[in-house]
Amino acid sequence: MSTIAENIANVRERIQRAAEAAGRPPEAITLLAVSKTRPASAIRDAWAAGLKDIGENYLQEALDKMAELSDLPLCWHFIGPIQSNKTRPIAEHFDWVHSVDRLKIAQRLSSQRPEHLPPLNVCLQVNISDEDSKSGVSLAELPALAAEIAALPRIRLRGLMAIPAPADTSEARRAPLAALRQAAESLPLALDTLSMGMSDDLTEAVQEGATIVRIGTALFGQRQYANT
Repeated sequence: MSTIAENIANVRERIQRAAEAAGRPPEAITLLAVSKTRPASAIRDAWAAGLKDIGENYLQEALDKMAELSDLPLCWHFIGPIQSNKTRPIAEHFDWVHSVDRLKIAQRLSSQRPEHLPPLNVCLQVNISDEDSKSGVSLAELPALAAEIAALPRIRLRGLMAIPAPADTSEARRAPLAALRQAAESLPLALDTLSMGMSDDLTEAVQEGATIVRIGTALFGQRQYANT
């Protein structure tokens, strides 16, 4: 068994334990492999070990990997910040976008989604810890933005996403995740997705209702960045 396959098995076990402790079926949680800076070969290994959902932060890197892995029926998720001039290729090539945080971006994705493809699944990114350094809509602005985006054609608002600030205790990690769940429940929309939880707060995210956990380091090891 490859190291990536072993890591996937270990993460799935963590998800199963957390789900069972929370009284949730483990199959209700999708494991999204975050593969930024990883080679296409690592994604191929993850596919061989049973993963099909792949999350990428950088557009050109993702497009290159899509071309190299075109023989695999992968489900591609864009999870990074979105610039206006990048919306067309995102709309054309991805199945999911987790990082929509303003109406202009949603409108562009809506108008640029090809007619022959199913509606683009989107999540609104919420700045749940109110950090200046993080993208995302505020909780106060969320209801109005969600209503506007839900009405757009060619995209389907599925739920909310957040990247909480790091915390040292389980209780502190759970608090913003609970706030995101409560925000989703308060919206008068048929949402079914909470994209939250990474390698360090996976357990707490599952306990608070995550349906997609975004895992990179625990699957692929520490990231290797090119020297600049």
